[in-house]
Amino acid sequence: MTDERIDPIQARFKRIRHVILVLSGKGGVGKSSITTQLALSLSSSHKVGILDIDLTGPSMPRMLGLDGQGVHQASNGWVPVRGPQGIECMSIGFLLQNKNDSVVWRGPKKNAMIKQFLADVEWGDLDVLLVDTPPGTSDEHLAITEYLRGVHPHAVLVTTPQGVALADVRKELSFCRKLKIPVLGVVENMSGFVCSHCTECTHVFSTGGGEAMAAEFGVPFLGRVPIDPQFTVSVESQGKDAYANVFEQSNLYPIFRDMCTKLASHIDA
Repeated sequence: MTDERIDPIQARFKRIRHVILVLSGKGGVGKSSITTQLALSLSSSHKVGILDIDLTGPSMPRMLGLDGQGVHQASNGWVPVRGPQGIECMSIGFLLQNKNDSVVWRGPKKNAMIKQFLADVEWGDLDVLLVDTPPGTSDEHLAITEYLRGVHPHAVLVTTPQGVALADVRKELSFCRKLKIPVLGVVENMSGFVCSHCTECTHVFSTGGGEAMAAEFGVPFLGRVPIDPQFTVSVESQGKDAYANVFEQSNLYPIFRDMCTKLASHIDA
């Protein structure tokens, strides 16, 4: 890659202190929900943005209650959509005429879209930019790591406790090592089910696999996140601040505050 291509991106990112890629080799493990909840937790004390580069399955507009919002063009670039608690968000979902439209693109067009997001969005001053990624280690991942080489991103990996998910996330850890992306930690999502009546947690999918994998690879373990029906109900209600309004009273909030405490040594450095 030439300096001509890197410079516009580095210029944009001079005002962003930290970039964290939320990764997983497996689909359906909850990267978007983890990204949303990390953003809501961090936003109480940090200026946070979310870049959604899952181009064929963008979830962030719905997660943040921003369906139907549009991106505006200003003199200095695209203006991200402001979500609950001041979280800035950019997603291809804001650019589609119909949210049900499919994005049927080959790799080069996906890469060009990611490059445009990185070079043309005016984020302003951010403490943390969380990047919600698609599953795997394919074009989108190679593109964003190449484009952000001069920015030095870090990663948080998301898994579920089952062996089939852990096997794919091991490949993602290998991907990060090959590309020299520091891993801030592993999150074990869907680690049990919280009963909405008695708050007891039942380990439907077993538990502990993510922590064991983190120990195996010598990376931090950030915590276990159970399935909480309150999260699903709040997201489906689709009010702009629906989930943000109840998050701090939810069973998940203490878990994510603890995760953010573990990330603080990096974020506040």
